Amino acid sequence: VVVDPKFYRPAEVDLLVGDPSKAGRELHWEPSITFGDLVRIMVDADLAALRQMGNHTPQVG
Repeated sequence: VVVDPKFYRPAEVDLLVGDPSKAGRELHWEPSITFGDLVRIMVDADLAALRQMGNHTPQVG
């Protein structure tokens, strides 16, 4: 396998923006949930993970 460094991206990217229009055009795809619903699902998952941790504080570093 040969990797061309010109395709590397920086470790920290300030802004990532997706555009699903090509998937819509070529695959006839459309999202099945709204952005608001996605946010709610993600927050609920994070809250559930925190509840499972209980009083345990995650170790950093």
